Amino acid sequence: MTNRISRLFNVQYPIIQGGMIWCSGWELASAVSNAGGLGLIGAGSMYPDVLREHIQKAKKVTNKPFGVNIPLIYPDTEKLIEIIIEEGVKVVFTSAGNPKKWTKYLQDNGIKVAHVIANSKLVAKCEEAGVDAIVAEGFEAGGHNGFEETTTMTLIPKVREFTVLPVIAAGGIATGRQMLSAMVLGADGVQIGSRFVASEEASAHINFKNEVLKTQEGGTDLMFKKLIPVRLIKNEFQQKVKDAENRGATKEELTEILGKARAKLGMFEGDLVEGELEIGQVVSIINEIKPVSHIISDIVLEYKVAKEQMVHVKYEF
Repeated sequence: MTNRISRLFNVQYPIIQGGMIWCSGWELASAVSNAGGLGLIGAGSMYPDVLREHIQKAKKVTNKPFGVNIPLIYPDTEKLIEIIIEEGVKVVFTSAGNPKKWTKYLQDNGIKVAHVIANSKLVAKCEEAGVDAIVAEGFEAGGHNGFEETTTMTLIPKVREFTVLPVIAAGGIATGRQMLSAMVLGADGVQIGSRFVASEEASAHINFKNEVLKTQEGGTDLMFKKLIPVRLIKNEFQQKVKDAENRGATKEELTEILGKARAKLGMFEGDLVEGELEIGQVVSIINEIKPVSHIISDIVLEYKVAKEQMVHVKYEF
């Protein structure tokens, strides 16, 4: 499956594992890389010294490329970047901020940079920053999301229209058929998050993983639209937020309800009642916790079978 993305990151498959907070530690990232994809350590939930520890552990168990995801709103971004450079990481995915601030600096230190966007208006900023690839993430995705609520099926061809840069599709992708669909729409690769939450190697709490398996269609909702939109599994905390939003709560009130470490409470510590449980809409088709190697082999096989079927199918109009 050699193409622009696999060549850019020197991986076997153009499959990137999303750098999810509280789920994407060294064990998940290295397992994805060892299975032929590009694993990402999610730095958004890590102090600088913790990130260094995760990078060093990943380097001990894989000789394949892996990267780090950094939300640029993180207060210790500069410290994280210096650690990444010192530890010799060669790939960084940035999100939630202006890519222009760090892209050239990272590239000058031999690092490939991809930036995550949720609307086609941000393509120009990515090109001006000189990023190596763009991740176009539809609002089906879990975690923090775009205000426009643009679906992946709409976003990918729109971003493709505005750029010749490699495009990575994200949001609502967990299977080989979905991966093929994204490629047909103009993507060069895919970023998958939610499916890897339900893996043996994800650092998420087993309570959260089991809740992922139980969640069906309509089981998630996009919350905190007055702050930064985030897709959550419906639970008592999510209902509390929804009730507040329905009565017109201010940003300050919503911030108070959110409190601190709410995602850690739910996803890492396993509190299914008061915790924030971030996951994508594709959760409804995830029904088994598997090793990463099995997940990737399933995706690749289904992709190849579906592509072969497309070649031989006869369409009638």
